[in-house]
Amino acid sequence: MWSERQPDETITIEVDGHRVVAYSFGTGDEVVLCLNGGPGLPCDYLREAHSFLADHNFRVVAFDQLGCGRSDRPDDPSLWNIRRYVGEVEAVRTALGLGPVHLVGHSWGGWLAIEYALTHPGAVRSLILENTAADLPHLMQELYRLRSALGHETESMMLAREAAGDFRDPEYLAAITLLNYRHVCRLKQPPAPVGRSLADWNMKPYEAMQGPNEFLYIGNLKDWSRLADLDRITAPVLILVGRHDEQTPKCASLMKAGLPHAELVLFENSSHMPFYEEPQAFDAAILPFLQKARAA
Repeated sequence: MWSERQPDETITIEVDGHRVVAYSFGTGDEVVLCLNGGPGLPCDYLREAHSFLADHNFRVVAFDQLGCGRSDRPDDPSLWNIRRYVGEVEAVRTALGLGPVHLVGHSWGGWLAIEYALTHPGAVRSLILENTAADLPHLMQELYRLRSALGHETESMMLAREAAGDFRDPEYLAAITLLNYRHVCRLKQPPAPVGRSLADWNMKPYEAMQGPNEFLYIGNLKDWSRLADLDRITAPVLILVGRHDEQTPKCASLMKAGLPHAELVLFENSSHMPFYEEPQAFDAAILPFLQKARAA
């Protein structure tokens, strides 16, 4: 069950001339390294949801990716690409002397975790892919399916506004708000760490890499897919997905089919944030997996 706690340590790291701020919980002998969603979203919401692992002899580390939170926010669009972020993850892991880690990636952080695991396989002891996907063109097909549930008239309105680039139209924003409630977080009141992250979201990396919202992918990642390469990830993998998730159970099943050593847990009453929507069930899924990976 998640509870707010302060990091035991806050560390500033220099990565290619920029300041990146990391947060550490606990002193366990093995490290859980968390990669949050976004891009451009501070890590508060994810680090708080996983900090309980520090009570089970794991050290939990998260960091504000460049462009968000307490890390530097350079105004350079060339920085907003997945390859640079892979290098940033490795720079943080190396600077902190973490050794091989249990890597957690949520949403965009899951895409980054997959890319990192393929680039630095020896650095990953196990991989936890939370509410994420490995094929963004397929994900966009799924998002269009979710959008269609709003009805033909609303769906047509959204397509028209998107064709015109009118992403701030009130009707369009109302449709996105409803989709967010259905498929991002189904809680009436978002937990405080989620609120903090959302209130400080830097949309520049997000818009450059993903798009204007969670239901339209037009950024530089829109064609990203690693389905064909998943069989190269030989570490044990845990895939977590909500029944109502924007990155849908179909996306999760595609990942599982491509990974040699993967298990999948479906949260029936969650969307994109089961660690807050069903915290007890979430903890009961992630902790045994990590304990088993540690024993191995």
